Amino acid sequence: MPDTRHSPEIEKWLWLIRAEGVGPVLFRRLVKTLGSVDKVLGASVAQLTKVEGVGVKTAERIARTRGQFDAVGELQAASKLGVCVICLDDPRYPAALRQIYDPPVVLYVKGSLRPEDNLAVAVVGSRRCSQYGLEQANRFAHFLAGTGFTVVSGGARGIDSAAHRGALSAKGRTIVVQGCGLAHLFPPENKELFERIAENGAIISELPLAYEPLSENFPGRNRIIAGLAIGTLVVEASLNSGALITAQASLDNNREVMAIPGLITNPACAGSHKLIKQGARLIDSIEELMDALGCIGQELKQPAARAVQEAEKATQKMLFDVSELNLSESERKVYACFDDCPLHLEELIALTDLPAGTIYAATVSLQLKGLVKQLAGNMFVRRLRAD
Repeated sequence: MPDTRHSPEIEKWLWLIRAEGVGPVLFRRLVKTLGSVDKVLGASVAQLTKVEGVGVKTAERIARTRGQFDAVGELQAASKLGVCVICLDDPRYPAALRQIYDPPVVLYVKGSLRPEDNLAVAVVGSRRCSQYGLEQANRFAHFLAGTGFTVVSGGARGIDSAAHRGALSAKGRTIVVQGCGLAHLFPPENKELFERIAENGAIISELPLAYEPLSENFPGRNRIIAGLAIGTLVVEASLNSGALITAQASLDNNREVMAIPGLITNPACAGSHKLIKQGARLIDSIEELMDALGCIGQELKQPAARAVQEAEKATQKMLFDVSELNLSESERKVYACFDDCPLHLEELIALTDLPAGTIYAATVSLQLKGLVKQLAGNMFVRRLRAD
């Protein structure tokens, strides 16, 4: 069940963290030096300047703006949205996230955070991705969730959404980290997905409810994704993908970084390949993934093997039952060529040894019957029920 209980005295934490110039690192330094949130809120400018890194101007800004944030109104709005706000000292706060250099001082949570979420893996990648990338994100997330890991991602279009769906398909837990306030869940077309996640995990953010999904918010969001997980799996990422920021955050916090290889001609995979060149663990199977996760992965190898078997059965259920459809001999030959990778029209001709006209007619018919879909450049890919 979703948890809607705010942390005790959370108003005071909000008053301080929303003061001008106060971020996660300075917040903790202020509290450590002066003794408590209450003492920081009541400190004079002179007392504030005794804190490392706080000059007179910064102290004056803090003193002037602390307590100005409408914490009461924020908490009332959060409750109406079914969101709870927890602080760094709350027992519900994720232990793995608390260990990073700059953990969020407060977290807005829609859904619930559980102790088992400390066993989590981040699955991330680009918004613009290939069918192969979507399938691998879904597949590995399903394996992880079926094994007992919580799958963490950013809820974005593309790889992130596929990862969340894969975890849900295994009836596992998944966490979305938003780069905006929870009054503006993004992207809006994932509304139904987010509702399911709130019932089977959590949607979280460190930002006030009203914050819009702006690009400057996402690097901070990515550090939270990395901080929640014992490792980050990059499925498909271009050279400018935010997934690389998440990977770097994992490295900065001594967490494992892994990447799935893709086509060397696909620019969407260039960032993933760069990570592998730099030392990220190349992942091409669930067994390799468990090995990369060290002793935890070793202990979970048997559950992982069972998850693989269950995932394969689930995939078979997702595929269309071709035997129920009235396919011609040429349609059957063409459809039999497909596995998980897109195929060009020329490749289908070579594989079937059928005339180009026959192949073209078969692909049109298979599209009408919902078995394949056409991509750009005369490329075709097998269609799943979930497409």
